[in-house]
Amino acid sequence: MKKFRSNWFRVAVEGATSDKRTIKRSWLEQAAKNFNPTTYGARIWLEHFRSLLPDGPFKAYGDVTAVKAEEVEINGQTKLALFAQIEPTADLIALNKAKQKIYTSIEIDDSFSDTGEAYIVGLAVTDSPASLGTDVLAFSAQKPESSPFKDRHYSATSMFTEAVETELTFEEIEDKPGLGAQLFSKVQALLSGKQAKDDGEFAHISQAVEAVAEHVKDLPDQLAAEKKFSADLKTSVDKLSNDFNELITRLGETQDHSQTKRPPATGGEGAVLTAY
Repeated sequence: MKKFRSNWFRVAVEGATSDKRTIKRSWLEQAAKNFNPTTYGARIWLEHFRSLLPDGPFKAYGDVTAVKAEEVEINGQTKLALFAQIEPTADLIALNKAKQKIYTSIEIDDSFSDTGEAYIVGLAVTDSPASLGTDVLAFSAQKPESSPFKDRHYSATSMFTEAVETELTFEEIEDKPGLGAQLFSKVQALLSGKQAKDDGEFAHISQAVEAVAEHVKDLPDQLAAEKKFSADLKTSVDKLSNDFNELITRLGETQDHSQTKRPPATGGEGAVLTAY
């Protein structure tokens, strides 16, 4: 099955309106830092409706795969923006090709799973920017009991950002297995004979494996013997070094009786002079 990945596109900016509070810079920083699909997968929904059914118009339309934060310039001001990358379903690609659902809005939880930090828990696509525009979001923030979004949230602390127009492009990606999976598959293929031309070739493979096993079976004992020999050799060298140092010390302290004493000094008339 073919897989596709989108370009990076902007989904939120600090200071933007949500249906509860103004989006803070720190939330975007935390959302970019914390996002991990294995921790919690942020799915793509229509108008933030989360259906429990696998079919129908409000099923999931893909997944957010990556998030990053970058500064952008808007009307002469530098602001922090959040960008997302998604893996769409075939239905979302079809909608996009038909120029449908071209506005996006994220659902951000400012205290995800009681961590006290923000996390993206969903992304919505819509055709009507007014449905998630500043006016309706501001109204919802002021009168939460009358909010049209009150039953759509992931949690009590999550909120929807205003919808922004998004230009999505998709490229096909190759879903390569990991190196370990490739090696396992290769060995399986060899052992099952998928790549062997006949039983004789498989027998040769078995013989080669047995030969390698026979060659390396004594390797642990050989390594242990080498290690013991190195340890014994070091002990012997250390002992010889100590003995040599002791010998040098003793020789330095021993008088050499083979040397003759200096004869006493005499004066001009042969008298022995006394040293003063």
